[in-house]
Amino acid sequence: MEKVPASSDQFDFPDMGGRIEVPLMSRDQREHFLLDIHRKRIALTTNYQTRARKVVVLARLDFTAPHRNPDGREVGVPHLHVYREGYGDKWAIEVPSGMLSNVQDTWLVLLDFMRYCGVVEQPNIVRGLFS
Repeated sequence: MEKVPASSDQFDFPDMGGRIEVPLMSRDQREHFLLDIHRKRIALTTNYQTRARKVVVLARLDFTAPHRNPDGREVGVPHLHVYREGYGDKWAIEVPSGMLSNVQDTWLVLLDFMRYCGVVEQPNIVRGLFS
């Protein structure tokens, strides 16, 4: 489903250890979503996630550590959690080929992730000096 910003509010791309929640909505304004950006301080990583109905994780891009799926299979880093009926976000897959243009650039990863999640109008997220 295509997603657009729920408002024109400005959000500062978080520094290390910071996090923001950016409200999104469907074009018809019937569904509401959240784009979570969490930059972990210790692991020096960034996680991106989209949620529906405030608690249902639709997709999460993880750069922290390998993930073990319920069937025992391990998926490396980075990996992508995608909602799966009956399991929520407990399953991860390898990041699809071509999804990320440059895994070293957290800003480009954000843009790629939003594109993957169907965000068709970029929210007003301001890139900081060191992001």
